[in-house]
Amino acid sequence: MTTTDPTTRDLPLRPDLTLRLTEAGSGPTVLLLHGGGGAPTVAGLAAHLTPTHHVLTPTHPGFEGTSRPDWFDSIDDLALCYTHLLEDLDLRDVTVVGSSVGGWIASEMAVRDGAHRIRALVLLDAVGIEVPGEPVTDFFALDARGVAEHTFSDGDRFLVDPATLSDDERARLAGNLATLRVLAGDPYMHDSRLARRLGRVRVPATLVWGADDGIVSPAYGRAYAEAFAHGELHVVEMAGHLPHVERPDATLPLLDAALAQPDEGRPLGE
Repeated sequence: MTTTDPTTRDLPLRPDLTLRLTEAGSGPTVLLLHGGGGAPTVAGLAAHLTPTHHVLTPTHPGFEGTSRPDWFDSIDDLALCYTHLLEDLDLRDVTVVGSSVGGWIASEMAVRDGAHRIRALVLLDAVGIEVPGEPVTDFFALDARGVAEHTFSDGDRFLVDPATLSDDERARLAGNLATLRVLAGDPYMHDSRLARRLGRVRVPATLVWGADDGIVSPAYGRAYAEAFAHGELHVVEMAGHLPHVERPDATLPLLDAALAQPDEGRPLGE
């Protein structure tokens, strides 16, 4: 890939499983994993990275109107799907960047990375572990205003009134939410085994967290970082669950610094 223009293709992984994959740029490979809001929530990250990196942005099966077979029903399935993708494309020295549920997928991939294809992780307000006293907010119980207030530091700025959306857009969002519930909702937004497994992950893990995240608190992020062998937490002020959307000015430099670490490097600040 030598062009910055993105191309999207449907990649058959199994007879009944097709992955929609957007690819752009050249250079070191970044696998960019979106959260429950769907692929548009990481579009700004992809645009930022494409001039200097080979960026792979898959759409999780079942999101954005894509198909999902009934058996494909867990974060474990997603982690294996993307682990197999790196194998099938014979990619190495990959940095996996994941937002929210995408960060959970990235963590599960790192636990399973026996072939050492992953060089580093960047997790943006990731869910996925269980932290006593710091539960994940029940996202499915929130109305539109609740979603905005829990997801963003400035909820009024990002509030979306469902009544102003087209029928197609409401259907897209409903489909994404239904898929998220299937893949990540049981047990709710975490795997109780994951935290104790992360200590075996030796690659640097940079965790970026919004100070005002109402879905998973900075204390949850601190516990997540401490679970890794080489994890480091960076808190972004005046940002919530999507700091790359709300405060790209503060978030993108942290991403760039993580990507600039040498392969044998340690987390930022060491």
